[in-house]
Amino acid sequence: MIPDYQSIMLPLLKYAGDKNEHHVREATEQLVNEFDLTEEERKELVPSGQQLTFDNRVAWAKTYLKKAGLLESTRWGYFRITERGVSVLEDRPDKIDMKYLERYREFTKFRNSSKSVGDESGNVQDYEESTPEELMGIGHRKLQNDLASEMLDNIKRCSPGFFERLVVELLVKMGYGGSREDAGKAIGKSGDEGIDGIIKEDKLGLDIVYIQAKKWENQVSRPEIQKFAGALQGQRARKGVFITTSTFSKKAIEYVSVIDSKIILIDGKQLAKLMIENDVGVSRIASYEIKKIDLDYFMEE
Repeated sequence: MIPDYQSIMLPLLKYAGDKNEHHVREATEQLVNEFDLTEEERKELVPSGQQLTFDNRVAWAKTYLKKAGLLESTRWGYFRITERGVSVLEDRPDKIDMKYLERYREFTKFRNSSKSVGDESGNVQDYEESTPEELMGIGHRKLQNDLASEMLDNIKRCSPGFFERLVVELLVKMGYGGSREDAGKAIGKSGDEGIDGIIKEDKLGLDIVYIQAKKWENQVSRPEIQKFAGALQGQRARKGVFITTSTFSKKAIEYVSVIDSKIILIDGKQLAKLMIENDVGVSRIASYEIKKIDLDYFMEE
């Protein structure tokens, strides 16, 4: 029988207990042997048919252990145990599940942020109170939120150069900048007076949008936005986009609402969601088509 993702958590953490960097694929193969899965179980697919069931559950176990601070991503596809994870193993727990992970503030914060879009560990009664359509919507939103969180983690680990290309790719996918080549030439070329780049608002270049992109951990405060607004005025520009991997302070948000220049603020969470919506940095693994009966078809004259 294929174990559920919570049953995989402790074995996965123990596998990482040697403190070395591991690839998720190697961990999955090790756990296949540890759980003594049959060939048939190993080949079982999730309902979409696009991913192996066990691989999917290992990925979710890893995600939740990361959210609790027991594992950390080191680079794309690789992870390593943290000092907190080592301490957990030293305590020799009988099992690690969602309830166990709730003792960690980071995990609780993550869970609370997801409650508004449904809890995938809800009990049978909860599911019985929802329609199939509602459950699909809840599941989809939950997957989108978790994907956005994972996306932002990876954005923060990328190099400044990669982040610059990422911004270009997203803006072009959203319809700005004309061609990707044009946008790539514009971004990062001005480099002074608080402006990181210039991009066309439309394919014809009828207006120009100035870009500021900051791969930061610290919150962006009002002085940074004021500096950007001043740079726009110096260029006699009226439109700007300020993109960051972190967040904006309340005063920064209030400031852009009262100035003449039109400045759009995009924080880390919104950046990740825009990338998902515009298929940047993601790949499609499943698509479900929902149909209903056409009552008009069965109406007899």
